[in-house]
Amino acid sequence: MADLQPGARVPDDITFLGPDGPVRLGDLIGSKVLVLYFYPKDETTGCTAEACSFRDQYQDFQDAGADVVGVSRDSAEDHAKFKANHRLPFRLLTDKGGEAAKRMGVKKDFGLIPGRVTFVIDAQGVVRMRFDSQLKAKKHVGEALEMVRSLARAA
Repeated sequence: MADLQPGARVPDDITFLGPDGPVRLGDLIGSKVLVLYFYPKDETTGCTAEACSFRDQYQDFQDAGADVVGVSRDSAEDHAKFKANHRLPFRLLTDKGGEAAKRMGVKKDFGLIPGRVTFVIDAQGVVRMRFDSQLKAKKHVGEALEMVRSLARAA
């Protein structure tokens, strides 16, 4: 699939693995704005910095009417350890084999490293923002929060 850019509708049949089983993207959309961020690997420097930035701003996202969900290829067990180690209040889901990333146009960097892309998806399932940067891990949070707040102001 081509890169999902602002204005595109997300495929609601994409499925991730959660700690209790499959989670459909369509089931995450509807009542709130969804900040869905793809990251390469639990417990790596950039990914930990990004997750902790989302953690530190999580209440701001909640107050602005959004939920945050992180996605990587790591197992549910790895996610559970990562969440516990860094007190992450949001869900982490598994993209086994990178299929969801492919369908959403999240490409590997240098053909090897899973991409780091943040999507802000409105309650109708439309992408409102896509931020793609492997190196500016913490900037994903600020960009997403700014978009969520602008959507809240427009509502």
